[in-house]
Amino acid sequence: MSPAPAPHPLLESLQGGDRRSIGKVDEVIVRVLREPALFDVLFTGMVSDDPVIRMRCADAAEKISRDHPQWLLAHQRLLLDTLALSRQPELRWHVAPMLVRLPLSDAEQARVVDILIGYLNDRSSIVKTLALQALHDLAACHPCWVPTARLHIQELTVTGTPAMKARGRKLLCSLDRMTQGKGSGAAH
Repeated sequence: MSPAPAPHPLLESLQGGDRRSIGKVDEVIVRVLREPALFDVLFTGMVSDDPVIRMRCADAAEKISRDHPQWLLAHQRLLLDTLALSRQPELRWHVAPMLVRLPLSDAEQARVVDILIGYLNDRSSIVKTLALQALHDLAACHPCWVPTARLHIQELTVTGTPAMKARGRKLLCSLDRMTQGKGSGAAH
């Protein structure tokens, strides 16, 4: 039996410590922004056996995708078919916002909504809160999902933690502004 190949140096820089720290994520982000081909390495790390590497790679990829959502396109299948199904809360934190940055077909939108609704049952309040935000963001891009997003946001605004309730109230106000703008003939 031959030993496993050594991890990519980028992944090695994310090893060590525990899931309560981000390690060298900020340094990795700077490096990936200088060398965009390394973005693919982050997705390799997101399926690593090491939960610390998975979390830190997801953190870096999510932060980078805020400004470069098009970089996610090459990883759409992996995000939808594998990473979104992860049970690791720290991975879900970062996958939820990335899912809604993808160019989604109608069927994929429905699938993402199902995934995010599933995240609302997670034990982690952070996962739930980020799933609420992602439902809102999806509805902002695809108004057909406003009623679904509103329903789930309202529910956690009543039953969630104080942080979820506060975020939920803000998201509901935002949904109200979106739908009022549509109803009054104002440009979106």
